[in-house]
Amino acid sequence: MRRRLTDSRHSCTSYRFSLSGRKGKWRTALRSTPTSHVSLVEPIQLPPPFTLVRLRESGDAFAHACGIAPKRGAGTLVCVGRFDLAEFAVVLEPGELLSTARRAFYAGMVALTDALREYAPPNKTVAIGWPGSVEIDGGLVGGGRMGWPSSAREDEPPAWLVFGAMIRTVAMADRGPGVQVLASALDEEGFGEAGAAQVTESFARHLMRVIDRWQVDGFDSVARDYLSRVPRERRTVLSIDESGDLLTRRVDTGKVERSDLVKALAKPSWLDPKLGGPRL
Repeated sequence: MRRRLTDSRHSCTSYRFSLSGRKGKWRTALRSTPTSHVSLVEPIQLPPPFTLVRLRESGDAFAHACGIAPKRGAGTLVCVGRFDLAEFAVVLEPGELLSTARRAFYAGMVALTDALREYAPPNKTVAIGWPGSVEIDGGLVGGGRMGWPSSAREDEPPAWLVFGAMIRTVAMADRGPGVQVLASALDEEGFGEAGAAQVTESFARHLMRVIDRWQVDGFDSVARDYLSRVPRERRTVLSIDESGDLLTRRVDTGKVERSDLVKALAKPSWLDPKLGGPRL
């Protein structure tokens, strides 16, 4: 059975990984792909497994990463030079069936929120709205998404996966008095000098740590970290199955509700296609 994304825009992380058994194994692909500089902006320092591709402000990191993933491969990290938005995408090469490989999305979300926690003031809560929205004290700042080849089969390993993210660093919209604020930005939440470069660098470091933990302790450790950041109703228990779907079990009735990851990834709830960024 094939399942395809209707939205072709995806972000990639530059890692090759293969998973086997309950714990799974990750291997990093070291590529000699040269860094591509098309914009003179603040430098970004990435760990050795990554190779950096930079786009101008009008670029689309997610779409570009998906487009070059077949040639550039694992370890390619594409970012856009914007001062108001941290926008990047990284390429992964999974060694397992697409039906289970999508769980790498949760590893990306843990790394993304860990990156924000590194700069967050002590009194700020960084939370995840399933599957990919990121909120700080209830204000939407961005999120993550994932893509794969449209021709990929569920029962075969895909040639690549792309994890992409956008985080609003600077609030650009004017808000009059009495306006209910549903969106926010890092500068409004007291993140100091944490801009696009710092968030991108931190994400890369934390993604390496999450992948290592997955290899040592299995996916369950990643799932626990992810679910600990998802607000939940009282008397419910959350879990993630092998296909990446979210299972919500109600303690009082025993009823289990399933939320389909593929369907949710097809249209990220946090993304405004007209704005080309997080919703306001």
